[in-house]
Amino acid sequence: MSITKEAELTGMQKAGEAVAYTLKEMRAYAQPGMSTKALDQFGAEILAGFGAKSAPYLTYGFPGYTCISVNNEFCHGIPSDKRILQEGDLINIDVSAELNGFWADNGGSFVLGNDIHQHQRLVDASREILHKAIDNIRGGVKIADIGYLMETEAKKKGFKVIKNLGGHGVGRSLHEEPGDLLNYKNRYDLRRFKKNSVVAIETFIATASTYATELSDGWTMVGDKGGYMAQHEHTIVVTDGKPVILTAMNGILN
Repeated sequence: MSITKEAELTGMQKAGEAVAYTLKEMRAYAQPGMSTKALDQFGAEILAGFGAKSAPYLTYGFPGYTCISVNNEFCHGIPSDKRILQEGDLINIDVSAELNGFWADNGGSFVLGNDIHQHQRLVDASREILHKAIDNIRGGVKIADIGYLMETEAKKKGFKVIKNLGGHGVGRSLHEEPGDLLNYKNRYDLRRFKKNSVVAIETFIATASTYATELSDGWTMVGDKGGYMAQHEHTIVVTDGKPVILTAMNGILN
């Protein structure tokens, strides 16, 4: 969507607050021995407290309120009573929701407890690349140039990017134009970011794979060559200067 009046910005800010707070609290609540289903239910209750509704459930009938992916699961992991969190797990939580007609999306990867499997460097790289990408987005900047920045930074850090996952427009629905905000430079993509547009910017930083493939459950995605992936995501409003980050808690990026 494009922000055309103050009421729209306010609506997006409230939706952004709901998903950002839910993600923050879910990360703090997660602990070894807990099922991903219990963690998802905790997040659902927080969203409900805001009056917000799960975006993946509303849009796609996703079998959960949030996407929770663990270790070799890259994204869209289904919450389950059988999936029990362990010390050192690489966890990704993606929270998106609708609130009063406005939709916001955010996500983040983190290591649960002690980093016994050495995932923290991947997590840090994903977060840092997202922050750098957002810092460089302005109205008029080529979308492909931000993809180039992401891939270049990933390579500098010894990682790869997933080429068939990307960010997207958001606001009046979960996925809007512009679609396919990729983590690499598509030289055929001549589009530019537009001032006042609302977009969800996402990193998909991986250790071994460059493509994600869907499992037989119809949702969960893993790497074509295995390994691990970290993702971070914020919903932003594009401006002539620094973007307005709608999913930053207290003005702080996760």
